[in-house]
Amino acid sequence: MIRRTALTLGMLALLGTTAHAQSSYPTKPIRLLVPFAAGGTTDLIARVVADPLGRELGQPVVVENKGGGGGAIGAAETARSAPDGYNLGVATVSTTATNPAINPKIPYNVFTDFTPVVNIAATPNVIAANPQFAGKDYKSFLAEVKKNPGKYSFGSPGTGSIGHLMMEMFMLETGAQMIHVPYRGSGPALNDAVAGQIPLIFDNLPSALPFIKEKRLTALVVAAPQRLAVLPDVPTLAEVGAPNVNRMAYYGIVGPKGLPKDIVDKVNAAVRKVLKDPAIRKRIEDTGSLIVADTPEKFAQEIKAEYTAYKNVVDKQKLTMD
Repeated sequence: MIRRTALTLGMLALLGTTAHAQSSYPTKPIRLLVPFAAGGTTDLIARVVADPLGRELGQPVVVENKGGGGGAIGAAETARSAPDGYNLGVATVSTTATNPAINPKIPYNVFTDFTPVVNIAATPNVIAANPQFAGKDYKSFLAEVKKNPGKYSFGSPGTGSIGHLMMEMFMLETGAQMIHVPYRGSGPALNDAVAGQIPLIFDNLPSALPFIKEKRLTALVVAAPQRLAVLPDVPTLAEVGAPNVNRMAYYGIVGPKGLPKDIVDKVNAAVRKVLKDPAIRKRIEDTGSLIVADTPEKFAQEIKAEYTAYKNVVDKQKLTMD
């Protein structure tokens, strides 16, 4: 009886220590891993949020980039991390839907290896062209690529990335045929599109918009709920008859599986508070993005819905990683 009581008291003490450690979280800097190279939309949104989030939590939030594999390399590192709240990752449609949908060897399970924390924002996507490309608007672009199947290439952040599978979805909808050129993130792909090494790119709007504003890229069509104030003359994919491709991209925060609920709730609350700041909202919304700031449960539902949509594209197009 004495031994059992001692064990019980010991377990209660341990639980109390654990609970105290979690309630005092964080006590050291937090790493926020961006699974793409610097310069893309994922990196941009992470850096807008990181500093104010660190101030809100009382510890620095340090952004680290680890690109490659359409986001899979960085996402896998987040999945392997200890569930202590000090290694979080930015989750995108590429890392949690498109890449897993196309790659059976991806080193994580989207539904069991992550803990969704919060969806920060949703961004429009855009098909853009180098100014030297023959098509200067959506109608002439589609006519040109359909007249010359397999002649033109498009860049994306990597095989299995959202830019890759959204263009595959677009080709499935329109009957166009283009050649995919994968990169290690949006930044390098954009640089080659601007330089004319590739004529076309399907990218998230925030990273492409500066080049579009400078007329170094030409926006042809956007994936957004409605025409955008920053590109009022550019139609949406729904307008031009490709409604299934008219999808936004999300940028959220996840942790590894087993992340304690109180840590999830604390980070979620802190992010949502940060996103109420008019200055932070403006920086994100100026890119054409929409603030989401939802619950962990809602974010988990969004991940499942996007995975299902892109798995359908992979199956219909018979896409592989080769």
